[in-house]
Amino acid sequence: MRIRALAALRALVVVGAAALFGAGEAEAAAVVARIDLSAQNMTVSVNGMPHYSWPISTARRGYVTPTGTYRPQRMYRTYYSRKYDNSPMPYSIFFRGGYAIHGSYAVRQLGSPASHGCIRLHPSNAAALYSLVQAYGSGNTLIVITR
Repeated sequence: MRIRALAALRALVVVGAAALFGAGEAEAAAVVARIDLSAQNMTVSVNGMPHYSWPISTARRGYVTPTGTYRPQRMYRTYYSRKYDNSPMPYSIFFRGGYAIHGSYAVRQLGSPASHGCIRLHPSNAAALYSLVQAYGSGNTLIVITR
């Protein structure tokens, strides 16, 4: 009985700490894509368990990738940039205005800043993320971008 009470108390402390430090929202989402701009890396967790870690490309010098926490706004399996020479953006997940996570065929640039602000992935990784967001829903997905 005493062991159960200690376990329950520990669980309350962990939940309270998560809420205090803002982790509660991310923990509540089924799919969480965490983008680390300084590491040029994305990790994807499903139901709190890490599933993927991928190199990415974000904004190069003179451009910005926004930081913050977002939910997908709209998704397109096939999309072409209206702003940048009709460039292909397969498996696009738009999260803030014209900013998206999407596949890129410039795979040699992955792991270093190269975009106009979007978050670029290898096309097969973009397809995997797109499928997860479709399966779990935009409302159950968070995109967390940090420096």
